This record gives sequence, structure tokens and C-alpha cells, in this order.
Amino acid sequence: MEFAGIQRAVVHTYKDVVRHHALQVAAALAYYLVLSAIPCVIFLSAVVGFIPIPNLFGHIMSLIAHLLPADTMQAAYPIVNDILSARRATWLSFGMLGTVWLASSAFDAMIEALDIAYDASDSRPIWKTRLLAVGLAAISGSLLLVAFVVNILGPRFGDWLAAQVDLSSVFVALWPVARWSIAIGFAVLAVEFLYFLAPNVKQRFIATLPGAILSVVAWEALSFALGYYFRHFANYNRTYGTLAGLIAFMVWLYWTSFALIVGAELNAELAKESKQGRLQPRELPRKDDPAPPPVSLNRAA
Repeated sequence: MEFAGIQRAVVHTYKDVVRHHALQVAAALAYYLVLSAIPCVIFLSAVVGFIPIPNLFGHIMSLIAHLLPADTMQAAYPIVNDILSARRATWLSFGMLGTVWLASSAFDAMIEALDIAYDASDSRPIWKTRLLAVGLAAISGSLLLVAFVVNILGPRFGDWLAAQVDLSSVFVALWPVARWSIAIGFAVLAVEFLYFLAPNVKQRFIATLPGAILSVVAWEALSFALGYYFRHFANYNRTYGTLAGLIAFMVWLYWTSFALIVGAELNAELAKESKQGRLQPRELPRKDDPAPPPVSLNRAA
């Protein structure tokens, strides 16, 4: 693709962000993510409770605390501890159904948001999009969990593993870099699966890479910037009291959702500038439904 085409894609990405009301869509998506966050943490803690590693859940929560505003984790710990005072096995049986349903609601909202970003008409039935949402939650959650685990292992894991299996000193020297590379790579891969499977368009998996990289980089930058702002400038405890953690968490999710939508908009615009110039619907409308207009991404059309 020519540089002029990339420039046009960036300009039209900005126009589509405004035209699609991306800020409002990000607010709705953040709302669903808030609803699903606590059930996901409960289910994760119940599963981790059966893994024979001392204080593994505490290490995971400490790592998440580096990504979220500090006030958020202070509000989350008492809630999770109170709920998990019951038997973990109960949450893995009866409570799991409600947890999966609530968690999939956020990904169901993501499917709709990404359809808007790709200008796609979604003719898939509700049961199919809900199953897709559950699958996306499992795939993305697993990939992000790998990224978390790699970070939990820490920079000294290379020394320990080299001593156990007699690895060379090169592995020990490269492990700190490889650790962050794996974490970022799995995060990008999780976003790519969202972009590839969620919208009702046919596209190549590699074509989702530019938007995924933009989304993850923006997510990391926003997390750092918001964390710095909350620690040094904003005093949400004084303004919102006990709701400070929830408000900070929603602000972080809001901008995270916005970065995710902007990445999808960029992918759609790059597809318009490509030689293909058109993304066909993944699933055509049923015969008894009125035929929607074709999903044409060709600027000349």
C-alpha cells in the first residue's frame, strides 16, 4: 500500500470515529465491561484457588493493580473477599453459569460496536452472536491470562529455569526482553481475534494487525497516563468518596474501549485503501429477512 493511501486511511479513520459516535459507543461498551468485570474476577479466583501455587491469586491481582487505577483495586478487594467467603466449588458449579452469561454480555456488546466500526450489517441470529461472544471471552481471556502469567513469573524466572533444565546463559540474558515480548504479543493476538471474529465481515487475519497494534499501544499509554494522573493530580476519594474506585475503573475502561474502536476503524479504512477494496459479509441475510445493502468499502462505489 502506498504512503498516500495510508494517509487517506488515517484521515478517514478520524472522520469515521466522529461519524460513528465512537465516544458514545465506548461509553456503552465500558458499562457492559464494568458489569462483567467482577464476575470474571470471581470466576478466576475460584479457578486459581484449585491451583497448588501459594497466593497465586494475590499475585494476579497485584499485577492487575499495575494496569488499573490504585483506587479501583482498593474497592475491588473487599468485594471479592466477601463473595469468596463461600465455597469456591459453589462458584465453579452454579455460579459459573451466571458468570459466563454476564461476561459474554460485554463481548456481545463488542460485536455490535465492531460491526458499527466496519460498517457491517449483522444478520446473524441472537443465539449465534451470544455463542460467539462466549467463545471470544474464552479465547481473549486465555490469551490475556498467558500474558499475565508471563509477567507474574518475573525477570528472575530465567535464572530459575536455567538452573532446572541446564539452559545456556543466553536464555537468562534474553528472558527479561522475551518476557515483555510474549506479554505484548499475546495482548495483540487477543485483540486480533476480536477484530477477526467479531464483525460480520470476511477478512484476512493478518489484515487486523495494524489496528490491533494501535489499540494495544494506545491501551498501554492510556493506562500509564491515567495511572499517573490519578496518583499525582486527581483526588477521586475526596470528590466521590467510596465510589472513587468504581469511577476511576470506568474512566479507564472508557478510554480502553475507545482505543479498541479506533483500532477497528483503522482496519476498516485500510481495507478500503487495499487492492481488495471490499469486505463481504461473513454471513448473508436469511431468505425471510429483507436484504440489507451490500457492505461495500470501495471508495469509488
